Amino acid sequence: MLDTLMLSRMQFAANISFHILFPTITIALAWFLAFFKLKYDLTQHPVWLRIYRFWVKIFALTFALGVVSGITMSFQFGTNWPGFMEKVGNIAGPLLGYEVLTAFFMEATFLGIMLFGMKKVPAKIHTLSTFIVAIGTTLSAFWILSLNSWMQTPAGFEMRDGVAYATDWFAVIFNPSFPYRFFHMLLASALTASFLIAGISAYRLLKGDEKHAPKKALKVALTAAALFAPLQAFVGDLHGLNTFEHQPQKVAAMEGVWETERSVPFTLFAIPNEETRKNDFAVTIPYAASFILTHDIDGEIKGLNEFVGQHPPVKPVFFGFRIMVGMGLLMILIAWLTCYTVWRKPTLPTWQLKALVAMTFSGWLATLAGWYVTEIGRQPYLVSGVLKVEEAVTTLPTENVLFTLIGYLSLYLVLLIAYIRTLFYMARKSTKVDEYRIHHDIEGEQYA
Repeated sequence: MLDTLMLSRMQFAANISFHILFPTITIALAWFLAFFKLKYDLTQHPVWLRIYRFWVKIFALTFALGVVSGITMSFQFGTNWPGFMEKVGNIAGPLLGYEVLTAFFMEATFLGIMLFGMKKVPAKIHTLSTFIVAIGTTLSAFWILSLNSWMQTPAGFEMRDGVAYATDWFAVIFNPSFPYRFFHMLLASALTASFLIAGISAYRLLKGDEKHAPKKALKVALTAAALFAPLQAFVGDLHGLNTFEHQPQKVAAMEGVWETERSVPFTLFAIPNEETRKNDFAVTIPYAASFILTHDIDGEIKGLNEFVGQHPPVKPVFFGFRIMVGMGLLMILIAWLTCYTVWRKPTLPTWQLKALVAMTFSGWLATLAGWYVTEIGRQPYLVSGVLKVEEAVTTLPTENVLFTLIGYLSLYLVLLIAYIRTLFYMARKSTKVDEYRIHHDIEGEQYA
């Protein structure tokens, strides 16, 4: 039934799903911009400035949407989840405050110089501003992921009269799952930005853009993707081992393991059945799950039946994990194939360009799938072992939450469509070349 609890969960899921799309791009895109600007400063080749000017516009648009959706999301701690701040606000509040003070203010201050100060400040100051914005985006992710990780694996606190108080801020910030979650997210952002740059650049080339900028941007993005994709798989494996240690019920749901057993196969595909507590139509690889999680083909994995009433809903976690892994493997394949081609040939074949356009927002799909595994996999807890979701939900009438949910979904759908259309409009517009300027450019490089 769509009661206040379920509607509030749906509303927060809608808000976080929309919001995370934009930081996932900007965290790494800021570093790409810093690279493009530094390359221009070192070489004075105008093509790098052209790349920078094109992508800084996309960064500004993406950053703006990330900020406004983040503000909307934070309001829900008070409107939909008052019990969260009442019980763990002594920890969540400072961490969110640190993010604003040390990261957001830094980004907002130097973003103005980055966007509008190229001709108003010395080149070194402008480049430094770009790097500071990149540092700010990463620092922002640091604090947000520290809080999120603490909610998954809480540490460094004690409960007094039902309220959490920090006893060791170092343990709170660097809780057991934080390092893995932080680097996993940074690499997810790197891949999301890489495939966005590659996809938009490929789209420009398919539209007949013969300038050097999209070709060089494509080469940089594909090289980054080819390097980061396998590294993400490695860090993801370490993250999985950490989750296996601290949240075995989540891993059991990810793997679809119902009974505690040894020599557990890896389930490639199945339809988990929570009524019979078995997997229907299972396709498995013998011993693989035990080997991956315990590095022993005879290793033991705790089943969901060990956590009756304390484990997450199985299907969304099970399928979300497979979507994330499947997209990751596809990214590795596409990145390696196209990177190999782009370093050997001046242009990519049409089918590879089309494949890259299709993969433009593949990072979004993988990131959302991963976040659903992480967040739904924590159920029924909001803070693992400390605060259950149902204990924190608002007492507002159901119809109030339903009204705002419909409003959010309608607005987000319009904004998302507008954002994607704007990106491709900017790409099409950039393919138009000023014939006069080309005619008067002897080396053909000034209008890159």
